[in-house]
Amino acid sequence: MGKKRSRDTPVVVKARPEDVSGPVVSKRGITIGGMTGGEALEAFLRDAGDYIPLYEAPEVRMCVHQYADLVSNMTIRLMENTEHGDRRVKNELAAFLDRTPSKVMNRKGLIYWIVSTMFTAGDGNAAVLPVYNGEFLADLVPLDPWQVIYEDAPGEDRYRIRYGSAVFKPDEVLHFRINPETSRPWVGHGFRLSLRQIVDAIASAGRTKETLMKSPVPSLIIKLDGLTEEFQTPEGREKLVNQYVLNKDSGKPWAIPAEMVSVEQVKPLSIKDLAIAENLTLDQKKIACLLGVPPFTVGVGEYKDDVYNFFVNQAVRGVASVIEQEMTRKLILNSDWHIQLNPRSLYNYKLTDLVTAGKELVDRAAMRRNEWRDWIGLSPDEDMDELYLLENYLPPDRLGDQKKLLPKGGGEDGT
Repeated sequence: MGKKRSRDTPVVVKARPEDVSGPVVSKRGITIGGMTGGEALEAFLRDAGDYIPLYEAPEVRMCVHQYADLVSNMTIRLMENTEHGDRRVKNELAAFLDRTPSKVMNRKGLIYWIVSTMFTAGDGNAAVLPVYNGEFLADLVPLDPWQVIYEDAPGEDRYRIRYGSAVFKPDEVLHFRINPETSRPWVGHGFRLSLRQIVDAIASAGRTKETLMKSPVPSLIIKLDGLTEEFQTPEGREKLVNQYVLNKDSGKPWAIPAEMVSVEQVKPLSIKDLAIAENLTLDQKKIACLLGVPPFTVGVGEYKDDVYNFFVNQAVRGVASVIEQEMTRKLILNSDWHIQLNPRSLYNYKLTDLVTAGKELVDRAAMRRNEWRDWIGLSPDEDMDELYLLENYLPPDRLGDQKKLLPKGGGEDGT
């Protein structure tokens, strides 16, 4: 059974899943082999040569995976604004969003798809169609990014979303976007132009390295007397090499005609001489910096806890907020509710840090001991649900019963 929406008046999307599976208008105006839009263009370029989509470059994929994997690990929670702060709401809608938001995908898969699509094929955009069964939210359907068209339109909405034979208003589709365009801020923009030059430089360095490894420059140069008839033919020169250079007796000195042959040893250019490794490292750092991930994500530098936690707190939470706000704006109709992706489990805490921080909170009655146990992965204990304070660890309602606060003698009559 579907999950009921959070306000009495539902917004029912007219489209059904079968409405979005027909022929589509090309995104770039070409159709090849049944494929349309950018997908057909990429297939054509792949077949034509060595073209590889930008987002399939290993360094780019590693960066995108970091975002998609971390954001999809966040628990989706339904929160309510109260006078005393946000309170978690546990109902069918909350369970639907966190456990089974799609009929064919779990939360991990759906959120991973949304984030990775925004950074790759969606060019800064990802679209998901909410499908309702009456007043109940029944499914969240990911839309193929190659078949989605964002068309400018007059009026307050400013644009329409075309998919197959269906055309949607912006409030009928979950449209996630990053890096809004300058002239069309309601449409996202990817990193293709910014990354292209760097990725091309990395690919060029890889080809140069591969060439040097497969066909290294010879370390010996043998000068021959061109006037000698024997050395004027390939067979004669090969005979010389076989006779002197390819001697089976390793380490045995060569005996060669001094007037006809001169042997010199040269040092060919190596990968280090060409600074390929240094330039490759620099380009990898540029990609990591442009996408906002730590350099160690692409194999450069050492892992550091503080750098990773800063990345989670800034970049990862920034992408998560895109999903939070779009879902809240279009799925949650109760003005006191909002969706939150919980990042706390992503931070790299040491067990000793969790124990120390939990102890301080428990001592100040800011946390129950069962909550502390949950932090460190222990099951709750029925005897640890009460709040205790540091002063003799008494319950709050018995703080006045401390002996030192009673009249002299400790008894009620002062004796």
